[in-house]
Order: sequence, then C-alpha cells, then structure tokens
Amino acid sequence: MFAVLKTGGKQYKVQSGDVLRVEKLAAAAGETIQFNEILMVGSTIGAPFVEGAGVQAEVIDQIKGDKVIHFVKRRRKHSSKRTKGHRQQLTLVRVTDVLASGADKSGVKAAIGAGSVSGAAVAAAAPAAKKAPAKKAAAKAAPAAAGADDLKTLSGVGPALEKKLHEAGVTSFAQIAAWSPEDVAAMDEKLSFKGRIDREGWIAQAAELIKG
Repeated sequence: MFAVLKTGGKQYKVQSGDVLRVEKLAAAAGETIQFNEILMVGSTIGAPFVEGAGVQAEVIDQIKGDKVIHFVKRRRKHSSKRTKGHRQQLTLVRVTDVLASGADKSGVKAAIGAGSVSGAAVAAAAPAAKKAPAKKAAAKAAPAAAGADDLKTLSGVGPALEKKLHEAGVTSFAQIAAWSPEDVAAMDEKLSFKGRIDREGWIAQAAELIKG
C-alpha cells in the first residue's frame, strides 16, 4: 500500500521500504518517527489529510545535500561579484510502515522539522506542562547569582559583561583566579572576549580580591 505524505513543504509518494531525503527533522539516527500529514492512502484521499493515517519511518542519518552555487555579478563602473555556496541540511529516513488508520494512537514520535514549525506541531511535541520545570530551574539559579561576588570590581567588567559571566556559570573571584590558560581560551571563545581576560589581568585581580 502506498501513501502520499507532506513534510517540509513537499509531497512524497512512498511505500514500505522506500528511502527518502527530506528537509531536516528534529530526530536522531536510529529513532522511529511518524509523519501525520498524509494526503492520500491507497484510494483514500484526504480533505486535506486522511484522518488517523500515518507513515512511520526510521531515521538513518542527518546529512547534507549537494552544494548549490549562487553567483551574482553587477556590470557597472564599480563592478562587483559574489559567490556563495550552500548545502541544504537533510534527514535520511527509511519508511517502515504505512498506516491507513490508528496512527493517532500509535504513540510514535511525530516527525517535526528542525527549523520553524507550526504552533500546533510545537504544542503536540512539547506539552505546556513540561514548561514548568524550566521556570523552577530559573528560580533556583536566581539566588546563586544574587549571592555571588561583585564581578564588576574587575577591570573592564560592567553590568552587561557581569551578566554574561553569570550565564556562563562564573559567579566568584575564586573561579576566575583558578582559571588555567585552557580555561581562558575557552572563555574567550565562548563569550567573544578577544583577549580581554589577559589584557585586563582578571586572574591576578581576582587573586588579590580573594586575599582582601
């Protein structure tokens, strides 16, 4: 039995065993997913989708498509030209089953695009009840920042930079004083400090502030 499914704004006619390259999905290799936007199953045509129908597939790998070259040239007195390459991110899947009915009760994870998705798809994948733990985590993090050392004491650190450091988990002079060269390089890269830590001498300042 064949089906016509819709994903990533495209339509695919599939049957069990087919291997497809579709626009990137939020799923890892080895996972089983289910496409729920089914336009047609056998001789049954949806309006627009067939109720209860679905196509299940196994994620083989996350891949990239062939490189596409975009070339622009302006023929003017001050001419310019620009070449850009792009490789579309794709997901390779193998169709395992075509369901004419009962897909809504299968319990298999819905196939959702890794980019922007519809509000309905987001609601189905992440119920509102799951948002509560995130708020609790934020509430727990707030007291830690409130009781931290005043990092603005360090040369060149203002409120905005102090906030960045807190978000990176740096809240005390002791942490900064214990940084190794590798830690400094990692923090420079992570927060785009561009050598500021060494230039301002934060490690030495932090060590002095600990001594009081």
